[in-house]
Amino acid sequence: MTQKPTVRFLDRTTPPHIFTLVLLAGVSAMSMSVFLPSLPAMAKEFDTSYAIMQLSVSAYLACTAFVQLFVGPISDKYGRRPVILVALAIFVLATIGCMLSTSAEMFLFFRMIQAVVAVSMVLSRAIVRDIVPQAESAAMIGYVTMGMSLVPMFAPAIGGLLDEAFGWRSTFLFLGAFGAGLWLLCLRDQGETNRSGGMSFKAQLAEYPELFTSRRFWGYALAAAFSSGTFFAFLGGAPYVATEVYNMPSSYVGMFFGVPAIGYFVGNYLSARLSVRAGVNRMIVVGGIILATGMGLSLAITLSGYGSAAWFFGFCTFVGLGNGLVLPNATAGLLSVRPHLAGTASGVGSAIMIGGGAALSALAGALLQLGGGSLPLQWIMLVSSLMCLVSITYVLRRNKAVATA
Repeated sequence: MTQKPTVRFLDRTTPPHIFTLVLLAGVSAMSMSVFLPSLPAMAKEFDTSYAIMQLSVSAYLACTAFVQLFVGPISDKYGRRPVILVALAIFVLATIGCMLSTSAEMFLFFRMIQAVVAVSMVLSRAIVRDIVPQAESAAMIGYVTMGMSLVPMFAPAIGGLLDEAFGWRSTFLFLGAFGAGLWLLCLRDQGETNRSGGMSFKAQLAEYPELFTSRRFWGYALAAAFSSGTFFAFLGGAPYVATEVYNMPSSYVGMFFGVPAIGYFVGNYLSARLSVRAGVNRMIVVGGIILATGMGLSLAITLSGYGSAAWFFGFCTFVGLGNGLVLPNATAGLLSVRPHLAGTASGVGSAIMIGGGAALSALAGALLQLGGGSLPLQWIMLVSSLMCLVSITYVLRRNKAVATA
């Protein structure tokens, strides 16, 4: 598309308003984080271990990665509007199932179905590419992403307050009501934006060998995966650390969970301002150093015997800040390795990132059960941040080798 179309709010004959796109991107982040302060209490109610309940994070992330591989081609064939409406309807029904669950197994079943809401995050960006000229798309996606990054600041706090006042089921009642309201908004506001057929999943599969043989693609993809892995490990383990190690009430847990999101918001802003001038690779290196420094200091303070909730969550600001610098630039890097495979690279890279995060989240939940306070989680986050630096260093060496060949 070469000309930006007219957008009228609540007019489904025009493309969706940016307010709708921000909410579409945000509902996925809300679903991931709003109930986290309730995890320890849910484990007790269902009479199961924290590691089992933590699967509601790690297995959910794995399902999200799977969904992201297919949603692009499906929406290319059937349209953005019907796919989003169907996905949101399924999400609302699955959320009701979570709220009414009477066992951990029942809850996890519906929780995995909830992962279909990842469709809204993926297609909110696809819609921007549909309706906005290329020169403006990055800026509009930036607004959508920054709006989305605000959700993790507030969602856990809301969930913690609801849990403390009414119990964990009220959190899913809130989430289901939000999803239903968003479905109604999309029904009224979201016009179809996909006017041309895209590449089928079969055609994408045919391109995978060329992409997978690119060493730089793997370097960028792993840098993104290990960087985001520090955050996903935090999501998987921090509720246990806050509740079981530092004895924090649910409302406090929710508020402290917003700390990394503040850093992420700042990191995204700095990336938008500095990436063109400083270069993608340098921004990734700086972000990786910030991640490793923050996690190294956090671990050192705990090992010295001065660990506290304030120190633990305070240093997690570095997690958000580092990710805000690494992820936009690593994504830009992996898309640039094979420009003609940018769409395939985006889907595969995102799946690798979230799949890796799911594994680290599960590992954090399992190791915390073995004792050691917050140390297992801090070690995982530090090692993951160091592996981010190893991955981008490999890219730099590969670039140098190609340039001198």
